[in-house]
Amino acid sequence: MAIEIERKFLVLGDDWRQTAGSPLLLRQAYLCNDARASIRVRTDDAGEAFLTIKSAQAGSARTEFEYPIAHDEALQLLELRTGSLIDKRRYRLVHAGHVWEIDEFTGDNEGLVIAEIELKDANEAFAKPSWAGREVTDAVQYFNASLARLPFRQWGR
Repeated sequence: MAIEIERKFLVLGDDWRQTAGSPLLLRQAYLCNDARASIRVRTDDAGEAFLTIKSAQAGSARTEFEYPIAHDEALQLLELRTGSLIDKRRYRLVHAGHVWEIDEFTGDNEGLVIAEIELKDANEAFAKPSWAGREVTDAVQYFNASLARLPFRQWGR
């Protein structure tokens, strides 16, 4: 079984930009998005595309299956989405030997910036950078699937 172990943090300030490279532009949408699982299609500006099936439970470990698909087929699948499109710029950087991905959301989720670290084990130690703020790993509203249902820009309404 494929298990993804990741932790998520809100990003504080812009200090992370000093070591971040150029972003990858991502666009994703959910074809199925319920209490048990989500089915997501994702494209990037490098011409790659993936179909991902992910369990919906909160926590750092979730079941995930990801398959590459043809980019033109992914573009067609984006049109079959439920909810909003998720658009973001993804930056990768290394901090204390771990790769961090920072997602800077645009569009309906503009203003939200989340850092993720993928781990080999749920108990793996890592150094938290100064720009990694409050942990939101267990906060379901920060899942991309939730952001497709209720975008960040609508939270205060």
